[in-house]
Amino acid sequence: MADDSFLKWPFFDEVHRDLTLSVRQWCANNLDSIDHDDVDSACRLLVTELGKSGWLNHTAVDPSRSNDRLDVRTLCLIRETLAYYDGLADFAFAMQGLGAGAVSLFGTPDQRKILQDTRSGKLICAFALSEQKSGSDVANIETLAKRKGSEYILTGEKTWISNGGIADVYVVFGRTGEAPGSRGLSAFLVPAGSHGLEIVERLDVIAPHPLARVRFNGVKLPPDAIIGQPGEGFKIAMSVLDVFRSTVGAAALGFARRSFDEALSRCSNRELFGGPMTDLQMVQGHLADMALRIDAAALLVYRAAWCKDQGQQRVSREAAMAKLFATEESQKVIDTAVQLHGGDGVKKGGVVESLYRDIRALRIYEGASDIQRVVISRQALDNHREDL
Repeated sequence: MADDSFLKWPFFDEVHRDLTLSVRQWCANNLDSIDHDDVDSACRLLVTELGKSGWLNHTAVDPSRSNDRLDVRTLCLIRETLAYYDGLADFAFAMQGLGAGAVSLFGTPDQRKILQDTRSGKLICAFALSEQKSGSDVANIETLAKRKGSEYILTGEKTWISNGGIADVYVVFGRTGEAPGSRGLSAFLVPAGSHGLEIVERLDVIAPHPLARVRFNGVKLPPDAIIGQPGEGFKIAMSVLDVFRSTVGAAALGFARRSFDEALSRCSNRELFGGPMTDLQMVQGHLADMALRIDAAALLVYRAAWCKDQGQQRVSREAAMAKLFATEESQKVIDTAVQLHGGDGVKKGGVVESLYRDIRALRIYEGASDIQRVVISRQALDNHREDL
């Protein structure tokens, strides 16, 4: 990574700078050997290796320490670095955090025991929130968790579930009906081997990773499977996203920084009209725009992470701005890198071609860009009304 001057920004402590350099060295030494031809096997191996190396310790709280908390700046720096080297490694790391997030933040001491295995890479997690009719509209979830005696009976279907098909445990959100809409949802811890849990379909996307449609055919769950209190599912989901949404922007930054470095190398080493491409003012203009977009996105991402780490209870606005701007602007940076590479930019298997596919989903998952605009505008309007 050519430019690491951002590590000197006041958002970071020395521990963050040291950690970033260590992750970078680990990536350089370990990720080239991962075979991506079998995506499921690659993800399992990545989770194992990330666990062995201790990086997954940062994705969940230490269950032996009651006051442990997640450090969002650390999560962002690790995701940015992993994404720079390997999008699938970033995915494997991120899903361990998102999948275990509800247990980290709201789990009972007994539930938190699984975090030892998610942090070590022995268990793979999944976060099962989205449905066919309720991707962005969480309050519209239709999966039912009906109380029958002391058990809950889980019935319904989730889709676009990352790690679907390879996860050992799913955090599933279902309607328990304490109140209408978002106030009637609850979160459950569901082992992958539960009777009635079915992987209906594996979903292929332009940047391959494990993804599935998952059906729950009357899955019986004990009362201690519920995370938090009945009816708290929406609060739990939003709290988890409040932590991890900024990290999506960080992953986008990693992709953008890599594409920028590739563009700098290409333009410095390729001759055009009797000199290097960097002599052309239009090329210089493109490179300037790329650098500007990256720094502006980084400022928003690390502001959001810093605010959360300083104890700000909710950072919905800051996280929405970070994710929206970083993913949208990184898409532009990568598109420019493709353009500067000419025909080589769209050659299958090339670095910038791969990044072009990797970045696109980040503008959709964990809250699509237009949903982030809704979050930002609603808070601006609420603040305006309070000032009247």
